[in-house]
Amino acid sequence: MARFPPGSSWAYSNSGYVVLGIIIRKASGMPYRDFLQKRIFFPAGMNHSLVYQKGINEIPNRAFGHSRQDGKFVETDQSSTSATLGDGGVYSNLEDLSRWDDALENHLLLGEKEMAPALEPVKLADGSEAHWPKEAGEDNATPGKPVSYGFGWFLDSWEGHPRMYHTGSTRGFRTVIERFTRDGLTTVVLCNRLDLEPQALAEKSAGLLLRTQTQ
Repeated sequence: MARFPPGSSWAYSNSGYVVLGIIIRKASGMPYRDFLQKRIFFPAGMNHSLVYQKGINEIPNRAFGHSRQDGKFVETDQSSTSATLGDGGVYSNLEDLSRWDDALENHLLLGEKEMAPALEPVKLADGSEAHWPKEAGEDNATPGKPVSYGFGWFLDSWEGHPRMYHTGSTRGFRTVIERFTRDGLTTVVLCNRLDLEPQALAEKSAGLLLRTQTQ
């Protein structure tokens, strides 16, 4: 059931990425995990990244998610919904994400012209500015305020520094990648516990480095 007529509003949608994963599978004629391996992981040299599907492949030396309950940490790993493909299910590490960052920077995966639409803030069908939905919710960061979102990237600046970034969370995990495009700086924070704020940590680290560059 649609939340609103197409083009009339904007909302972040995990299920939209699941649909995109299905489209990739149908258009490419191969399983989603094989497509990412062939078109992203292999050409970018991401040798320790994969799309995990229980019973099909395994992940050696992986981290497990944890949440704090009754004053102690308990394992709260993948659920049936957090293991869906398209919006999740990808396991990687800092070394491989550094390679992915290099691939984006050097247009190894997409040419500059092909990548450009991903970095254009969304507009509604009438050409007006998009806003977060007015109703508060789990995937609603700032209800009613303007949103700058491209194809899979938030695009608002931080302290005057242009950036493209995205956060992620599921049971026991919270993550963020922030690419400061004008400064040649990328911060990545991967947490396997829910009580941390990876975006705040990434921005604190970025602030230290960016201020050092300007001194």
